[in-house]
Parts: sequence; structure tokens; C-alpha cells
Amino acid sequence: MAGPEEQQQQQQRVDEERAENIEDAELACEVMNAMMTFEEEKMQMACDDLRTTEKLCESDNTGVIETIRNKIKKSMDSQRSEMAVVDRLQRQIIVADCQVYLAVLSFVKQELSAYIKGGWILRKAWKMYNKCYSDISQLQESCRRRSSSQQGELASDQANHNTAVAEGSGGVTEEALGRLKGSVSFGYGLFHLCISMVPPHLLKIVNLLGFPGDRHQGLASLAYASESKDMKAPLATLALLWYHTVVQPFFALDGSDSRAGLMEAKTILQKKAVIYPNSSLFIFFRGRVQRLECQINSALASFHDALEFASDQREIQHVCLYEIGWCSMIEMNFEDAYKAFERLKNESRWSQCYYAYLTGVCQGASGDLEGAKAIFKDVHKLFKRKNNQIEQFAFKRAERLRKMSATQELCILGVVEVLYLWKALPNCSSSKLQLMSQVLQGLGDPSCQGLKHLLLGAIQKCLGNIKDAIQSYQMAARDDLGRQTNSYVQPYSYYELGCVLLAKPETLSKGRSLLLQAKENYAGYDFENRLHVRIHSALASLKDVVPQ
Repeated sequence: MAGPEEQQQQQQRVDEERAENIEDAELACEVMNAMMTFEEEKMQMACDDLRTTEKLCESDNTGVIETIRNKIKKSMDSQRSEMAVVDRLQRQIIVADCQVYLAVLSFVKQELSAYIKGGWILRKAWKMYNKCYSDISQLQESCRRRSSSQQGELASDQANHNTAVAEGSGGVTEEALGRLKGSVSFGYGLFHLCISMVPPHLLKIVNLLGFPGDRHQGLASLAYASESKDMKAPLATLALLWYHTVVQPFFALDGSDSRAGLMEAKTILQKKAVIYPNSSLFIFFRGRVQRLECQINSALASFHDALEFASDQREIQHVCLYEIGWCSMIEMNFEDAYKAFERLKNESRWSQCYYAYLTGVCQGASGDLEGAKAIFKDVHKLFKRKNNQIEQFAFKRAERLRKMSATQELCILGVVEVLYLWKALPNCSSSKLQLMSQVLQGLGDPSCQGLKHLLLGAIQKCLGNIKDAIQSYQMAARDDLGRQTNSYVQPYSYYELGCVLLAKPETLSKGRSLLLQAKENYAGYDFENRLHVRIHSALASLKDVVPQ
């Protein structure tokens, strides 16, 4: 049997391993916090902490197999060596996790330099994850062989029972290795989902760095991690919910199917409802599912419940307020919408410029034009991040509405435009879509005609009026007058028209041609990277159906 000193050393190793697990989980929470709020200070703080943790873990981090080679000299030392290997594997996984988190924080900026930087960071993570996974598999095989050998010894010589158990307990256990595999699967899954968020025109650069991206593999790895005994299992569950209810519909990763992934999200929520009945985050994701299913009143109730449960969690309060604002816009309840966005403008440190613009257009859409005019002036003062595409968009739109004396109809146009760009029009009811269509059809400003027809096309598509949608998209694509103020309208029109034509075999070739036209003939417009991701997804789905 192990003596008191050995038992103490084993307990110390367990405590150290637990401390590292807690630190890794805390880092993941900090990154998720920054991702939810998008606040510059929190994102920078998370980056600083990640780099500090990475340096600490790398300070004593030689190769795992090399460690085995150097340290296994005697049978008594081999078990201690394996425990050291587990410790080093844990450190390597934490380092790789840090790399992925840093890459995620880079990608959310949606800037070219950030994508390239994130790609180089991911290269290191990819190599470490592959190595860790291979090493863990080797150790699991070694552990299984040792277990089989010990069982054979027990059968042949029961007298050696105590010795065999003592030797077996000194090495690494299957449970510890299973937890490690769950740990590496979490980061590995996030890694693949990161790659799926890289704009297609940068994928060649990413491939040159030496790693592929497979979102299905990423989802499978996260699912494995969520069911493991690793401390990050709940975070893997939240990551899956975030992907299915936020990323997938926003980037249109399954084409125009805004409900793709909802069954997976609902299954996860049903399984976890018993474990986390009053979790504000799980209630929040329930609201996201309800919103994507167009159950807006139920979604609003869920977001208000989550807001109440998160009374001492500012970041969760803010994402709930954000969704309340969006659901209110979807319902054309502009007064509630601008109150939610106004609170975010005053409380949140992320993009007050963007929140101010949303407050202004909703306030104007409600009929309070004087209040909207004052808010549009605030947008100019709050425009700080000149390279941020969302703030650039908000600033240009607010300036235009301020200079041309905004009307209620123009503010409603601004609301519908935001709903379209953020893929929220499919969440609107038929009655609200028809009301939006009536308002847009009454707009006669020549500079808004292209945008008006693009939005009318999107509304008609949601209503199932495909012929009317095609006609509107064609009119938007032909608009040259409004190109200076609405630079994205033409490429987006070609994309939308192409997606509609892909649905029928006889127009499939024409649809593909329009998608390529949108991809190759336009540059430098608002939300270009966003459209490139959607075009890439549409073309990729086409290859699955018709080999190119």
C-alpha cells in the first residue's frame, strides 16, 4: 500500500491539477464575458490574462513523449513520470486554449489585420491540440494494457493482489485521461468553429498556415466535451448553444434556413433544464430559440425572466436588454425598443455609438423626431473606433438622417435595414412584414430607392412571394444613383437574387453566376466580410448537391 508520504504527494498533485482546471475554466468564463459584452476594456483584460497564463504554462513545458523517454528508467519511476506527463498535458491544453481564446477575441473585431493575426495564433493552437490528442490516446492505450496485465496477474497469482493495486494506483487513471480528452475536445471544437467564421477570401491564407477547418468536427468535439467530467463541460454546452442560436443564423451557415440548428439547441436545453432551472444564461438561450421560431412574445418573456435572474450580473443583463430591444423592433414596438437601447447606451461600454444609433432610429420610428435628432448628434460624439465597421455604419447613417431632416418613415426604413443586415426579418410575423412593406412603398426619396427595393425583396421572400422578391432584387441591383450612400446594396442584391435562383434546378446555374458576381465584382462596401461568409456558405452547400 502507498505510504503517508506518497498519499500526500498524490493529494498535492490532485490539488494542483484542480487549481489548473479552475484557472482554465475561469479564463474561458472571462473570454465569454468579453464576448458577450464586446467591451474594449474587458476584451483587452481577457487578452492580457490569457498571455500571462500562457507564459506561466510554457515556462516548464517540454515535449510529452520526450519527457516519457527521459524519465522512465525504472518501473517505480514510470508511474510518477506518467503523473508528470498528465500535468504537462494539462499545461499544453491550457496554452492551446489560450491561443484559441485570443483568436476568437481577434475575429470578433471583423478587421483584416485581426483575421490574419488570429490565423497565426491558431496555427500554434492547431499543432498543440493535435499533439495533445495523440499523446492522450497513447497514454490511454498504455493504461488499458497495464490494466489488462494487472488483471492477468490477479488471476494467476492472488497473492500479488496488494502489490498490483498499489502499483496501478500510482500511475495515471482512465478517469484522468478521459477528463483530459474532454478538456482538449473543448478547445479543439472551438478551434474548428473559429475557422468556420473566417471570411472565405482569407481561407487560402489560413490553409497556407497548415490547418483545415471543419465545423461538423468542431460541433462533435464540443458535444463530447459537454458530456465529459471536465470542469469546462458546462462551458462546452454554452458554446454549443451560442453557436446554434447566434452564430449559425447570423452568418447564414446553412443558407437562408434561419432555423437550422434549433432542434439541437432545444435538445440541449431540455436536457439541462433540470440541472440549471434558474440559470439566467440557459433562460437567455431559451429566448433565442423562441425568437428564431418567431415566438416573439414568449422570447420577450424569457429575456425579461433572464434579466430578473441576472440582477447582480451586469454583462448578462446587457445581452438580455439587447435582445429585448431587438424583439421590440421585430414587433415594431419602437418605444420599448428605444428604451432598451438607451439604457445600453448609458450603461454599456461597448459601442455606445451603435447603441445611440439604434436608440435614435427607434425613437424616430415611434414619432419622437426631436428626440431622435438629439440622439443622432450624440452618435457623432460617440464615434470613437474609426476602423470598426459597425460604428462606421452607425455614424454614416446617423449623419445622413441628421442632415436630411429625418421623417418617421425614414427612421422606420433605418429599423428595417438593421433587421435585414442582422438577419432578423425571418423572425418577423406576416402582419409586421406587411406593415413594413407598406411604409417602404411610400418612400419616394431617389437616394433610397435601391435600399428600399432590397428590403422589399427580403420582405417578399419572407412572405413567400418569390416572383415579387426577384423583381425587387433586380430593381435594387440596377440602382446606381444610391450607390454612393448605400454601397452594399448592389452586391447584397446579387447575393439575394442568386440564393433565390439556386432553389430551382433550371435557374441554378444563373444563381451560382450571380453569387460569383457579388463576390468578385464588388469591394470596399459596408459589411463586405459578412457577405463573403454568406456567399461561401451558399456555394459550399451547392457543391454538396451538384459536384462542380
